[in-house]
Amino acid sequence: MTRTAPRICPLCEATCGLTLTVEGARVTGARGDRDDVFSRGFVCPKGASFGAADADPDRLRGPLVRSGGRLVETGWDEAFDAVAAGLGPVVERYGPHAVGVVLGNPNVHTMAGALYPPVLLGALGTRSLFTASTVDQMPKHVSCGLLFGDPFAIPVPDLDRTDHLLILGANPLDSNGSLCTAPDFPGRLKALRARGGRLTVVDPRRTRTALLADRHLAIRPGTDALLLAAMAQVLFADGLTDLGALADHVTGLDELAAAVRDFTPQAVAPACDVPADTIRALAHELAAAPTAAVYGRVGASAVAHGTLTCWLADVLNVLTGNVDRPGGVMFPLSATGRAPRPAGPGRGFALGRWRSRVSGHPEAKGELPVAALAEEIDTPPRVPDGGLGESPVRAVIAIAANPVLSAPDGDRLDKALESLDFMVSVDPYLNETARHAHVVLPPPPPAQSAHFPFAFNALAVRNQVRYTRAAVPLEDGRMPETEILARLVLAATGRHDADPAAVDAMVVERTLAEAVAAPHSPVHGRDPGDLAARLTGESGPERRLDMMLRLGPYGDGFGAEPAGLSLARLLDHPHGIDLGPLRPRVPEVLKTRSGRIELLPDPIAADLPRLARAVREAPAALVLVGRRHLRSNNSWMHNVPTLTGGSNRCTLHVHPEDAARLGVADGEHARVTAAGGEIAVPVEVTDAVRPGVVSLPHGWGHDRPGTRLTVAAADPGANVNQLLDGSLLDPLSGTAVLNGFAVRVTPLVRQCPEGARGTARPATAGPQTPDVTEWHGP
Repeated sequence: MTRTAPRICPLCEATCGLTLTVEGARVTGARGDRDDVFSRGFVCPKGASFGAADADPDRLRGPLVRSGGRLVETGWDEAFDAVAAGLGPVVERYGPHAVGVVLGNPNVHTMAGALYPPVLLGALGTRSLFTASTVDQMPKHVSCGLLFGDPFAIPVPDLDRTDHLLILGANPLDSNGSLCTAPDFPGRLKALRARGGRLTVVDPRRTRTALLADRHLAIRPGTDALLLAAMAQVLFADGLTDLGALADHVTGLDELAAAVRDFTPQAVAPACDVPADTIRALAHELAAAPTAAVYGRVGASAVAHGTLTCWLADVLNVLTGNVDRPGGVMFPLSATGRAPRPAGPGRGFALGRWRSRVSGHPEAKGELPVAALAEEIDTPPRVPDGGLGESPVRAVIAIAANPVLSAPDGDRLDKALESLDFMVSVDPYLNETARHAHVVLPPPPPAQSAHFPFAFNALAVRNQVRYTRAAVPLEDGRMPETEILARLVLAATGRHDADPAAVDAMVVERTLAEAVAAPHSPVHGRDPGDLAARLTGESGPERRLDMMLRLGPYGDGFGAEPAGLSLARLLDHPHGIDLGPLRPRVPEVLKTRSGRIELLPDPIAADLPRLARAVREAPAALVLVGRRHLRSNNSWMHNVPTLTGGSNRCTLHVHPEDAARLGVADGEHARVTAAGGEIAVPVEVTDAVRPGVVSLPHGWGHDRPGTRLTVAAADPGANVNQLLDGSLLDPLSGTAVLNGFAVRVTPLVRQCPEGARGTARPATAGPQTPDVTEWHGP
């Protein structure tokens, strides 16, 4: 029997609505849901491949436990017994900080990943947290934390109403957007152009987004902060600042003007390789636009001055009055966020509340740099110095994480993970990281899981709420990811025999107790037991969702607002509920100690001299940047046949001028060398990159033994992060510098022996044997 089922796509940040075609218990097709209140039928190749990703035969069907040096299939009870037996002795002997928790990108694409890791961290009491944020978005969290007092108060471009959009280091036509949840980002940009708006793209690559722009500036990688600082200087020098409605909510304006005074267009132009007149024109165009938004992403974030770049982007938005303004950048209001509180000063945001044991990296948002994970494992104990303590990390819990490919120096991390006393991996695949685990706990395919985009509703360009239950029943022998993580919480704290429902009950009890005690809560003074009894849902996670909706800004307050949100009402709207365009939220959103937008926080001011030195530094002859493919999301989609091939290839983009100078040819292999090592990759000569820049995609390198990734292993590519040794970090956020670092490129193919026929080619394009060549001839 064939039927259809709605599903929110979990494969990227756009969260498009899908209509799945289901035959029996198998998804046989996926198309855009025309009735979805947010995406209106848009779908990209990833969403259209939902069925293939869901049915991947390499997905693990049950848990694995290491026995006799091998991972063998076992039952769920036995697997959690092994987790408890492995983690308990580590905590008892070395303390809680000896347990490292690593959270990967897919966590924000599942309900379980949103609901349970915070509970796990609280139960463990560890400060050894490492996440994908420090190879991606931590600079934005830090800059917003310092500016607005809340690292989660991230303003997003009001795409549907803006007149002018300046994009730096982002390619949303391929990425579908990031830290800006917007189904059909391409259509929204085309609509901007159609209504007479202006689109400017700053990127060293001529991306698909750049091709759509009115103006494309091929900036020198890593210098975006200098460009933005010079634009701010122009706004002050030419009298173009206009804070508008923000005027009473900003502090530090004069100090900021003094701080950027020397970053003139003439001073920064040589470093940026952007003419001074062009920089000045950009500032004037931004100030003259009726509404405008400055938006930057990974290309401007995972760089040496990532936090300063993110800060300066919002500084420009403030100086032109475009923060919290329709058509500017605005703060979404998620249905499961906190209900609005009266405006007033908050606790602010602090960096460096603790530091990593080895290199003393400051924490940011409770996280340590994932680039430091290897050294935290393999560096011998030291005398406690006020950091995490003496013991190295001796156990790792990796949830939907593959840092061997996504973090710098995967070879070192590979060896470090092998040395652990214990490791557990929650992952559907036996990938390059999970292969080291003592226990592997695989979640079911996405069609067998409910979905609510907690993280991305807080970054959406329109307020809305959608929830979809599992499209097909859970297969025999599988366990819901929510239950896996709940049982992991219990096993990690020595209570693995308890009912996993106890975890959800505990969270509900604590949350309602806090809510009834809060003076401005919609349920202040009520009985938490009575409220808990009113919750609906088929499971603990659904009861928690119901609670969050009812307590949220649109909630029914457990009956206080009859028309408000609840799980029951949401289930009555399978295609979602539109909650309207973004609305101004300042000063309510500000949680700084001053209660204002603090334009020049002390950590930022202390880092500006480093940016000033960059004006005088000689640029490297050749630097590398990453790139995103439309049919990929880092490493976790390379095993889906329908998403491989075509443009989704691991090739080194080289400009024709550089190719001629370096002696490399299209289709041949080159050796790329940097501080962390070297890799061998095929060359693709193209003028889509500017001279002096090469580009290689992130997330490849599927050639390590012991994995079960059939499709990915057949076309492994090379791990670009092996070029890094982990020492290049943005100091404020701990984010790895993945873009704009110096490399050397040399031909790898050697000349054929005289008189012979054939081609010398690398035996592998992977990171482990870049020097090996084989002769292939008659």
